Amino acid sequence: MPLATVNGISLNYQVKGDRAKGTEVKGGGPLVVMIMGTGSPGRVWELHQVPALVAAGYRVCTFDNRGIAPSFEAADGMTIDQLAADTAALIEFLDEGPALVVGTSMGARVAQELSLARPELVRKAVFMAGHARLDQFQQVLSLGEHELDASGIKLPAKYEAAVTAAMNLSPATLANPNAARDWLDLFEFTGGAVSPGVRAQRKMDHGFDRTQAYRGITVPCLAMGFADDRMIPPYLSREVAEVIPGARYQEVPDAGHYGYLERPEAVNKILLDFFAA
Repeated sequence: MPLATVNGISLNYQVKGDRAKGTEVKGGGPLVVMIMGTGSPGRVWELHQVPALVAAGYRVCTFDNRGIAPSFEAADGMTIDQLAADTAALIEFLDEGPALVVGTSMGARVAQELSLARPELVRKAVFMAGHARLDQFQQVLSLGEHELDASGIKLPAKYEAAVTAAMNLSPATLANPNAARDWLDLFEFTGGAVSPGVRAQRKMDHGFDRTQAYRGITVPCLAMGFADDRMIPPYLSREVAEVIPGARYQEVPDAGHYGYLERPEAVNKILLDFFAA
């Protein structure tokens, strides 16, 4: 991925299109900018969403948020406004806006703030596991996560994998022996020490409430909830759609916080239908 200097920092990004359809060149198709959630690199979108969007004739930009190396790590801290400004500056750098914008979890918050602050850069927006606030459980969970990071305690790999699976996957996925084994193996072997940049992402304010502010969003929006999401329960995603004028809400069944990985066909269909409407 190339590095772009935007908003005073370096961002690691990549743009993909379909050579056969001519969308590999600038302006060859509508641009979709995808914003990943806490602790994850932009390449996660490459597993399912990027291929589907490219095949449908879109150009797709993925990138690593500040906090995720090799983008600027921002170990001393960051704010959601800075993340939104980074995304805005990247769209301006690419000079292909207004863009279709997709975010998940923390990335959905970024997309929401971008849609509010810079509507001229956003053609349509999709908020997966979006939220205008956190309830008491999420706030306590986040504070506990901060304390665990600060303690330096390393959880046993299998236990950490099991907790990660329980918090991020649907019971329907975990009830499938083959799927459960594959996910648990993946979490076990990809776990480990948390980088300073990821810790900084985790430490961002969790006492926010943007419910009233989002009434000012004017771009066409779709809030997508995942029915079995424990991290951002779907009622919080539905709440976002209810406060944004004209916004739609759609829920994906048998999907947890990683619903875009668990149920990619359903998620991709929702994206493509919304963008084409």
